[in-house]
Amino acid sequence: MANTELEFCGLKFKNPTVIASLETTNSPDLIKQCFDGGAAGAIVKTLTDIEDMARLTQNSKYFVMNDKGQVIHGKVPRDFVFYSRSGYSSTHYKEWIPYLKEGQKYAADHGAHLIGSVGAHDIDGWKDIARTIEDCGLPLAELNFGCPHPAMMPGVVGGSMIGQDPNMAADVTAAVIEAVDIPIMVKLTPDQSQPVEVARKVKEAGAAAVNATNRYTGFSIDIETGTPDIGGPAGIGGTWTKPLTLRWVHRIRQEVGIPISGSNGIFDHRDVVEFIMAGAGIVQIGSVLMIKGIKWLPKIIAGVNQFMDDHGYPDIASMQGIASDMAASDYSDQFKKSRMNAQIDHDACNNPTCTVCIQMCFYEALSQADGHVGLHPENCIGCELCYDVCPFKAISMHPTTPEQMAKGYFNIPDGVYEHDKFKTRRNNPESIGKSLLKETA
Repeated sequence: MANTELEFCGLKFKNPTVIASLETTNSPDLIKQCFDGGAAGAIVKTLTDIEDMARLTQNSKYFVMNDKGQVIHGKVPRDFVFYSRSGYSSTHYKEWIPYLKEGQKYAADHGAHLIGSVGAHDIDGWKDIARTIEDCGLPLAELNFGCPHPAMMPGVVGGSMIGQDPNMAADVTAAVIEAVDIPIMVKLTPDQSQPVEVARKVKEAGAAAVNATNRYTGFSIDIETGTPDIGGPAGIGGTWTKPLTLRWVHRIRQEVGIPISGSNGIFDHRDVVEFIMAGAGIVQIGSVLMIKGIKWLPKIIAGVNQFMDDHGYPDIASMQGIASDMAASDYSDQFKKSRMNAQIDHDACNNPTCTVCIQMCFYEALSQADGHVGLHPENCIGCELCYDVCPFKAISMHPTTPEQMAKGYFNIPDGVYEHDKFKTRRNNPESIGKSLLKETA
């Protein structure tokens, strides 16, 4: 059995799954259910002194969309869009005190950690809420510089408004760190162009870690009525955001070198593994629990364990950052890699009924040739699009050998620019056959 324990911000976590700060942590009972489900940590829904952000939670709206932008009625698929508005904890942070103490004890009894989240009206509030969290025995606090909703609350300054300003984020972080002794993690917003710079600034200010990232701000429309869904702009997340979020996890790992908690885009254990391979330590589970229930959590945890066993990873450290460390630093690094070429298994291919690969080859490397797909390796640049779209797994990609190069397989020409290549003679309707195009449309 693989060892799923890891250290993060000086704390031992029994596994990498932590419940994000959202509705599933807005009450003591729900928090306990998360620990019962095996969570290694849970972040309380952001504690606040901002009345409008508590009122916003009491006016929450949720809209779970399918790939057509329509409401999902029934079972939620893996590719979902979670569009919603919600604020901070609907209970004043001072009233949380006995529940924080009780929750921390319950967490400790389950080998886990209760983590605080802070979102305040002014700098004194940021410090006082963080001190309250520390005084209640919680071992870590997260500063919520990622929430998209304060920007849409008149007179409220917080969340992503702070997280978009590296200097302001650093100033607030430094003030809170000065006020407490527990480690501080900063939640970043993706609603900007410089999360890496914000991560660098808060690290310089003393942050122990960052959380990459909170949700985006979006705008969704019902085209049948011409009205905005749930009334207007709102926070948006779901599995579609994962590649965008992983970009920031990877870059922060490589360029800043601060411990990272990953969040935004997780559905099951495979997503958790991706975040870890991109460089995250702990991974925050959020929206999926709101649409699948807390009962979904043990499945994620079990899935991570099984994946590690099946793939021979003895511990989290053996997976952490491996994809990030192998990634090219820029495109020039990728240009140095061996060229690839496509090969076709004609026994598996369903040509001439299917011509999808020919239609999708825009480099004149495939053509219709007497009942089979003709391959023209002198034009195949190894882009892999044909491999991606082939429904029969009849196409495979292989490194181009020096011998193949000598035979005239594609290589970058002298002077880079190509001449007289794009004549669109192979993937046009005449060469493929209009009747075949109609069949595959």
